Amino acid sequence: MSFLSKIFDNNKRELKHLSKIADKVIERDSYYKSLSEIELKNKTEEFKNYIKEEKEKGRKSSDILDDILIEAFAAAREGAYRSLGLKPFKVQIMGGIVLHQGDISEMKTGEGKTLTSTMPVYLNALAGEGVHVITVNEYLSQRDKEEMGVFYEYMGLTVGLNLNSLSSQEKREAYNCDITYSTNNELGFDYLRDNMVRTVESRVQRPLNFAVIDEVDSILIDEARTPLIISGEGQESTSLYKVANSFVRTLKKSNEEDGSDGDYTLDIKTKAIQLSENGIDKAEEYFGLQNLYDIKNVELTHHINQALKANYTMSLDVDYVVQDGEILIVDQFTGRTMPGRRFSEGLHQAIEAKENVVIQKESKTMATITFQNYFRMYKKLSGMTGTAKTEEEEFRNIYNMIVTCIPTNKPVIRIDAPDLVYSNMDSKYKAIVRDVKERYLQGQPVLLGTVAIETSELLSKLLYKASVPHKVLNAKQNESEAEIIKTAGQKGSITIATNMAGRGTDIKLGEGVVELGGLAVIGTERHESRRIDNQLRGRSGRQGDPGFSRFYLSLEDELMVRFGADRLKKLMSMNDDAPLESRMISRSVESAQKRVEGNNFDARKQVLQYDDVLRKQREIMYNERNQVLESEKVSDTISYMIKNSIHKNINYISNVDYYGEQIELDEIIKQINDKYFSSNPIILNENSEYTTLSEIEDKVINRVEEEISKKRELLTDETMDSFEKYILLNSIDEHWTDHIDQMDQLRKGIFLRSYGQIDPLREYRNEGHIMFENMIDEIEDSVVTNLLRIKVERKDEVEIKEEEKVLVTNDGKEHLSRKPIKSLSREEKKQRKKDRLEKIKDLKKRKKELEKNTGF
Repeated sequence: MSFLSKIFDNNKRELKHLSKIADKVIERDSYYKSLSEIELKNKTEEFKNYIKEEKEKGRKSSDILDDILIEAFAAAREGAYRSLGLKPFKVQIMGGIVLHQGDISEMKTGEGKTLTSTMPVYLNALAGEGVHVITVNEYLSQRDKEEMGVFYEYMGLTVGLNLNSLSSQEKREAYNCDITYSTNNELGFDYLRDNMVRTVESRVQRPLNFAVIDEVDSILIDEARTPLIISGEGQESTSLYKVANSFVRTLKKSNEEDGSDGDYTLDIKTKAIQLSENGIDKAEEYFGLQNLYDIKNVELTHHINQALKANYTMSLDVDYVVQDGEILIVDQFTGRTMPGRRFSEGLHQAIEAKENVVIQKESKTMATITFQNYFRMYKKLSGMTGTAKTEEEEFRNIYNMIVTCIPTNKPVIRIDAPDLVYSNMDSKYKAIVRDVKERYLQGQPVLLGTVAIETSELLSKLLYKASVPHKVLNAKQNESEAEIIKTAGQKGSITIATNMAGRGTDIKLGEGVVELGGLAVIGTERHESRRIDNQLRGRSGRQGDPGFSRFYLSLEDELMVRFGADRLKKLMSMNDDAPLESRMISRSVESAQKRVEGNNFDARKQVLQYDDVLRKQREIMYNERNQVLESEKVSDTISYMIKNSIHKNINYISNVDYYGEQIELDEIIKQINDKYFSSNPIILNENSEYTTLSEIEDKVINRVEEEISKKRELLTDETMDSFEKYILLNSIDEHWTDHIDQMDQLRKGIFLRSYGQIDPLREYRNEGHIMFENMIDEIEDSVVTNLLRIKVERKDEVEIKEEEKVLVTNDGKEHLSRKPIKSLSREEKKQRKKDRLEKIKDLKKRKKELEKNTGF
């Protein structure tokens, strides 16, 4: 309790400090009211000029913006009033200051977070380095840009909207605006794509400066378990997915209660599933194997395990939906589908086999980043939400952001009734329908919150039977969610929605609803995260409006089954329809939620720990790549690579430990020729000047540089510079994408090391480091060998070669044939042919000498 009181005191002290600054902003109200429209708009240029002058003196942008915070906030308030008819309250000013400081402002639903953000966004946009306002979906980005854009443009700032459907040029224009509205997904993918382009001009993003994230807990917490991945086509999906699916459908579950031996075991709490002894025997018989776990059957075992997960732990209309013959993942936190996202490790293909849709190709990871690592690249990051305090530890540890709870403008008078617990789902649903029908007959609007799409559709059927008209909002009606949510507060309106649907859209009460008790929110079960439950409750009782909320639970709910339902069963009466209401149950449910939240935090932390290994490598590669992209010449880099590649290869070839004995110089030359000079090898003879490794190294380096210099003479400097840049970029991209995919494959299997009492993360770091070093060597080798292999010829030589054709006659021998050249006489043609034949003879002679001297 002392710990909790300390947090409370810290929040109280912070609010006191914020209140003083907010009062100073309000004091400037009369001055800005007195300004004409032109004078007010001119303030933007005044602020910009001041920032520019102070920057020239060497001051930091953050310090300069702090200097003008009070004036800029006061100007923004007046500007918002004149352009939007809205003036931020004192609590909104306080919330805006928190955002400017790079922290999280927790403000209850309906407190005007969108308007709150306008002040810090305006202030930070004055520096000209770009501000990103980030929302959970494109509808909200578009809505907020249109609504708040009126204010920003009134004040003389430019506003852009970044959508998935835009071209690169349109995206670039959006990012170059003072303020850019976008979704988190689009920002992350644009960053990855920017590091795959071939020209500086093709990039769309500017350096990441300041971001304000709306519904920050949803983006930085809920979505942080799934990294962003850009994939390319991998290998064809095998028929094993269908075969494995057919097999697992024949299996029966083991039952611990009656002691029956099944074919697979399923841990409800962790959702871990595996074949039992019976299941293994069945698999060996089904596939005609002697040992399922023989190393040659690893792929089959993997497919069986994924088919088990797909069939017995993943549910249609809960974890995914089928739309237009495609499997779409449903976000468990928002209830929205996630187009473009796919389950990893073949699970998505296993679900496709289960639902009998087209099994798509397995993918190859080309670029990836977690939201944690992407958003930590911003100079300053802030966010706002109605529910963040329960996750403050994670925000502090991972993002270095403090959560400040801003008081409401008016007191919350919503009634939060205790949970009602029923012995089974049937009884619970009957009670919910009775409650909804009573409220409907009175005219009170009801928002029914469900965890899964499946539940929302079941309740819809029950309400139709009870003659209660209603609207259903779930992932299948994603596009119309905001419109449906807007009308959810009208008299007699009944809306069924997944818990997070319409997040970011206010439910305004219709005429006469206040007298009926406001909006009634009914939760059909508890979510595994307390924040999601609080979000649902918060849809009611906005801005001092009346409201009501209650959760209906049953002992058959997933959360109750996973944690502690057995103990509660003893407390239930014999009457199934009689609910149980007690503080102990509420505490038990909250305890279960805390445990799940802890597990989820660990899962997110693990994703971050593994991505941190890639983060360091990604920073090195992207920095190197950007330097190449921004350089006109890369000759110095190429020169360094030549020396490094040759030095490492000669050392590797001559390594005594590797060969077990001292290697001869002619063997070193032979292998160097194979690698670098296959078409024009170095010839070693008795009087060879190559006596030591360092001398060989110098000679090989000189030879490589000479050959590249010859190509430069033929191509001209400008062409050769472009050519070198192209080869270098191509090599970096090819090997980096291969490395990313190999690291992904390593991560998938590294957990098996834990069975040998080895820390998988440490092993991943160590092996990842070795793989990264090898990749650097491969890039250098690839650049050097590609530069040497490319043939450059003069134009007249190319013309001659184009005239020649190789014909294979009936005797199987190759003969040179040529087209007549009009510009040459017959004698000239004969002489040219004679010269070519002499060259061929000379080449054959040199080849024989080479074989004699080198033995290969």
